Amino acid sequence: MKRTKRILTGIGCLVLLLTSWIIAINAKSDEAKQAELMEKAAQFMKDGIYIHAVPLLEEAAGYKTGHTLAAETELKTAYLALIDTRGYRGKYVGLLESQLSRKDAQPDVFAEAAGYYLSIRRTREAFEILRDGIARTGSVELIELYENHRYVYETNRAGYDYVSAIYNGTAQVQGDGLWGIARATGVIMIPCQYEQISTFSIDRAIAEKGGEIFAVDSDNNRVAKLHEDAEAFGTGFAENRFPLRIDGGWRRTTGDFAVGAASFEELGMYSGGYAAAKQDGRWGVIDIASQWLIPAEYDGIIQDELGRCYAQGAVFAVTGDSVSLFINGRQADGEYEDARPFSDEGLAAVKRNGKWGFIDAGGDVRIDFYYDDALSFGQHLAAVKLGGYWGYISRYGRIAIGPVFLEAKSFSGGSAPVLTERGWDFITLIEYRT
Repeated sequence: MKRTKRILTGIGCLVLLLTSWIIAINAKSDEAKQAELMEKAAQFMKDGIYIHAVPLLEEAAGYKTGHTLAAETELKTAYLALIDTRGYRGKYVGLLESQLSRKDAQPDVFAEAAGYYLSIRRTREAFEILRDGIARTGSVELIELYENHRYVYETNRAGYDYVSAIYNGTAQVQGDGLWGIARATGVIMIPCQYEQISTFSIDRAIAEKGGEIFAVDSDNNRVAKLHEDAEAFGTGFAENRFPLRIDGGWRRTTGDFAVGAASFEELGMYSGGYAAAKQDGRWGVIDIASQWLIPAEYDGIIQDELGRCYAQGAVFAVTGDSVSLFINGRQADGEYEDARPFSDEGLAAVKRNGKWGFIDAGGDVRIDFYYDDALSFGQHLAAVKLGGYWGYISRYGRIAIGPVFLEAKSFSGGSAPVLTERGWDFITLIEYRT
């Protein structure tokens, strides 16, 4: 019995050895066959006879060895050389997709595929591939490639006389001397028929026509009217508040024209629950209940075009020729010659020694002082001026959209107003992601 067991064990070991030997011989044979096919194909490739190289490389790529990727790489080169020949574009794309679907797909494959789709102007597919590659590999090279190409845009021809900064997906626009509201794409929403109009918020804008002040909705229907005597109104309508001038003072007023009791010499637009306000000749920042976050002790509070001053807990205050940053109501280190308010996301533009750079909400310099003028980041881009023209930089400080515009404003919702020789237009990013 023991002898039989030993014999069976020996036979089993012999079978295992024989199997291993056969596998090794076959594997070696596959490599040899593959190498031979690739060598033959290489001569055709060298002579530019790609049509004969393709079947050899397709067969070589069918073997599963350590050189299969090299065979596929050569095969893609041959496909590209024949890309305008019927059927070969599909073969190339099919091989790329096969490589991309593998669990161990490498960054260079994602880069190649994205490059191909960019070359044929299928940018959305290219960006999708890059995002997938970044998520799966974490490749720094793919991130850089994505950032370098993601700012492709299309121009929405509008030709307005003037366009404000975008707020809440819309902008105040002027045409033939009258004001209306356009969507961020440039398409008109409320016709340009008013002497003055506010920003659009909570489905309404405050407008003036023929001496009357009233609110209109997105369909340009009146939804409320002011019955009190007012001298003027501020066009920064946000958080259901806008400034209304009554008896020489500015009061906070709701979209239904409920007028607040507190009166100020000047009053900005609310953002994040706070607004710039002037009292007794000095500026500070108030909250929604008219309590002072920053006392009225300064020569000015830096506001943007719409009148906003506060975001990310940060405010810039002016004393003489110096601008200081306040974070959560307290003065931070550092002084500047000028500044732009923070947005809800991104870095703020500040000026030192005649040039503009960017700081974060903690006051740390993130992009050096290099630009002739600048606006704070809106989402992931900032408008900057170089050589007399405006363009945009990314959060990495690279030029994303070249300086070709006479003026440019911040991006919001993937669009930005720009001034060209024909007037104010809108540009919209094809790939809009923050």
